[in-house]
Amino acid sequence: VLTCLKYFIEANGERTSAYISPSLRTIRERFWMGNDWLSYSEIKKTINIIKRLKVRLTVFEVLTVIFIVNAAKRKNDYNLIEAGALFAKDSTNVFDFPLMQVVVNINKQHLNFVKRKNLSEIIKQKVYYLSNYSKIYISKQEMSNLKKIKYNLRNNLSKITYPNEWKIFKKNGYFYKDKNNHIKISNKFIKSDGLFNNLGMAIKIALDLGIKKKLIEKTIPIIKFEGRLDYLNKGKLNKKLHKNEKLLVDGCHSQISGKNLSNYLRKLNIPKYGVWSFMKQKEPDVFIKEFKGVFKKIITLPINGQKKCESPKKLKIIAKKYGFVTLSASSIEKALKMISNEEKKIICFFGSLYQAGNILNKN
Repeated sequence: VLTCLKYFIEANGERTSAYISPSLRTIRERFWMGNDWLSYSEIKKTINIIKRLKVRLTVFEVLTVIFIVNAAKRKNDYNLIEAGALFAKDSTNVFDFPLMQVVVNINKQHLNFVKRKNLSEIIKQKVYYLSNYSKIYISKQEMSNLKKIKYNLRNNLSKITYPNEWKIFKKNGYFYKDKNNHIKISNKFIKSDGLFNNLGMAIKIALDLGIKKKLIEKTIPIIKFEGRLDYLNKGKLNKKLHKNEKLLVDGCHSQISGKNLSNYLRKLNIPKYGVWSFMKQKEPDVFIKEFKGVFKKIITLPINGQKKCESPKKLKIIAKKYGFVTLSASSIEKALKMISNEEKKIICFFGSLYQAGNILNKN
């Protein structure tokens, strides 16, 4: 949603900073300052200021301070901020009266951060502590989750927009519709229902901000999500493949985002090979089950630079348990060599945004 809003606001001739999590290629990508990414020298300078204060902070808290200190120096019209895993004690929960607060699809991600390991607790942590006297937007949710969200917001004094006030539908293409607007969605980069719903939420917010319908329609075709159902049609890695092979990267790492990828892949009448990486403290069994019948073979792969990633050996055991033909590789290049041949196919790297970033950098 944040990415789409950034496109719409800037197309409207306004400036916005953006605090984005996680970064894919470089740490600079976390800090959009209105006309460029924050420079390495400015990041280093801010870290030195924080060090002098001798306050103990987490890495995410340090990153948040870097953003706030530097965004405050810019004369931007909006500040777009992506919260962390939860919100109750999140470092981004420091604004008393934000203009808007957006709740995207809530699922079983981040159970490792809460004592009560259930979805009700995740919903409470993300929703109950939202600010009052604001505008709250709730994106598309499972019906049972939506009921819990409404319960947690029962005493909140903000104006709340629920997902029944707009919809995305498909009829000879995709369209956005609310009681006042009907907008055609023409975009060759967005391929999953989850991303279409995020776009729909952003369209609703942009309209409420007074951005014209025609400008939104004109901007939609250029919106692109790096590392999310992202075909790499050029680059160093792409050159290593045969002409009839396609390279696809998706950083999906939860059951719902995995389901979005799997639903897309099931529509394609072409062999699919998966290269799977995953972080610890997640649910690899629940995740990989979404891909039953999708991949002809899976290669498991470590994530370079991430000590907390699952080992290829463990992922291989899990994948085999669910009937996948599985091998392991030690590097991205070796994984490609194990799969690449003249057979027409899609090679899909999936399971981690950190790995997606590694692939984008190598490409």
